[in-house]
Parts: sequence; structure tokens; C-alpha cells
Amino acid sequence: MLDMSKLEMSENDYGILAKLEEAFERKDISFFKSFLQNSTELPLLLRVHSVCMLEHIGNEEMVGPLSEVLAHDSSPLTRHEAAFTLGQLGFKSAVPALVEAMMRDESPIVRHESAVALSSIGDDSVMPELKKAIKDKDEDVRNSALIAFEYMTYLRKKRESAADRLAVKPKIRL
Repeated sequence: MLDMSKLEMSENDYGILAKLEEAFERKDISFFKSFLQNSTELPLLLRVHSVCMLEHIGNEEMVGPLSEVLAHDSSPLTRHEAAFTLGQLGFKSAVPALVEAMMRDESPIVRHESAVALSSIGDDSVMPELKKAIKDKDEDVRNSALIAFEYMTYLRKKRESAADRLAVKPKIRL
């Protein structure tokens, strides 16, 4: 049964939300690091909102705390948003956490979003894991992994083609 106390906001929680907004305006990374570590018992809105805000701060320092949320938060929705935010941030340092979540998280929405996030980052080293995820038990995860795999294949071909066009070709052959 769903614990409504984890969802419902109290007056105090609205004050916390205002503090989140203020910290966001200041781009206060230390506030968000501390908040993510110490807010596991707060309502879902606060956790999800804090994770989503980090996309717009855009600092690689947040990869570690977001990776922790992705690995350990009790809410699949919060973990999903952490995967999304890691993908939008685009730092390769997020790849190990995203691969782990794509391959092992119990929630299909987290595995799905982790595959999509990996394609947003575009690190070719994840191609073997994406291929494995194409065989996931969940259809949406399989489709997301396939789309990510095909998109990354396209990007690789595009890079190779651009490199070929830029390569210096000998004018005289002996």
C-alpha cells in the first residue's frame, strides 16, 4: 500500500521547497549535495524537484550525488529523474552509474531512462551494454535500448564520415 505521508506536503515542506528555489537561484551546489544526502524521508515532490533542478545548474560536481540517488533512492520516480538529469548533464563520469542502473535496477522506468541517458551522453564504450539491454524482459526498456544503440551507431558513422572528409588525401600516388 502506498504511504501517503511520503507524498503529502506539510506547511514546513513548502518552506523547504522555497529554500530549494533560493538555492537554485544561487546555483548553490553544496546545498543540493547536502539536501540529496539528508532528504530521504521528505516528500517525493521535494526529492524529485531537487534532482530536476540540477539539470539547469549543469555542474559535473553533481554527478556523484545524482549517481547515489540513482543507485539508492527508494522511489523509482526519483531514480528515473536522476537518470534523466545525468543524461542531460552529459558528463561521461555518469556512465558507470547509468550502465549499472540500466542493467540492474528493479524498475523498468529507471532502466528505460538510463538507456536514453546513455545515448544523450554518447560514449561508444556502452555499446555492448546497450546490446545486452535490448534483451531486457521489459518491452519499453528493450525499445529504449535499441533506439539508444541505433542512434549511437548513427552518431559514430557520422563522426567517421566527417573524419574521412577532413583527412588529408595524398595528391600523388606512387
